[in-house]
Amino acid sequence: MAIINTHFKELLEGERLDTKNDITRIWDSLYESSIPYGRKGVAIMALSGVDLALWDALGKAEGLPVYNLIGKQQKQNVECYATGTDVEWYAELGFKSHKFPHRWNGEKSYETAIESANTSRQVLGKEALVMIDTYMTWDFDVTLNMSEILNPYDIYWFEDVLTPDELDGQQRLRGKVKPTLISGGEHEFTHYGFSEIAKSKALDLWQPDITWCGGITAGLRIMKIADSLRIPVVPHRGGEVWGLHLIVASNCLNMAEILPGTREGSIDEIWTGEPRYLDGYTSPTDKPGFGVSINPTFIS
Repeated sequence: MAIINTHFKELLEGERLDTKNDITRIWDSLYESSIPYGRKGVAIMALSGVDLALWDALGKAEGLPVYNLIGKQQKQNVECYATGTDVEWYAELGFKSHKFPHRWNGEKSYETAIESANTSRQVLGKEALVMIDTYMTWDFDVTLNMSEILNPYDIYWFEDVLTPDELDGQQRLRGKVKPTLISGGEHEFTHYGFSEIAKSKALDLWQPDITWCGGITAGLRIMKIADSLRIPVVPHRGGEVWGLHLIVASNCLNMAEILPGTREGSIDEIWTGEPRYLDGYTSPTDKPGFGVSINPTFIS
């Protein structure tokens, strides 16, 4: 918030917001002005928030949902996959695909990976997509070993097996773990960062987070690169309204990530008006902008 309320505020005051081109111009101005301390990380996360707010404001001024500002709506219903640990409950909710978290914690982690993969496959069936989010805790050799021992479970992708800086290692893994895909990108920033991923051929599937990578403006630029190279894109946390509008108005795969939590747990609803999921599908509303407002209970 400090970046937005100080440096970005000074740059934003007096700016005009009449068209999408204005948003692009403002994005470029904020990015270039923040280069000495930005380019990645918190500064681009702040830029993402500003960008999303501008798209929301323009949509509300025009009386259009953001996906119509982006372009033609290409998808009506988006298939969701559930991320979390309570796969039995996710199946009851209608989800047909599942991503489970797995963190490396020594040799016993091979067995826990097998147990989780087997549970997902048994509960959801052989046609389901099953994915693993390793959150950068595996290494090159662990990934190779996991590929071998998890082969019977037909894992669709291994996510974030190495850190974002280890592009060469991820590129070398791609050909060794097929048909499982090496995916990632949630910790990469802007189209400049994804250009480096493209040059290195590090990932089979890209997962930019629209609330971190630079907002819708950066997301569209990332999609332009991905489209030119025919690289599939599944935004990280794409079931949230910010990524969902990009999914339905672009060539992103028809997949949206939902984090339902657990049967006994609870989730804080920060935003009111968020699209709901039903029987494993979701779609954005036709309300102007992103169609959401902040829950008053979170405003102090």
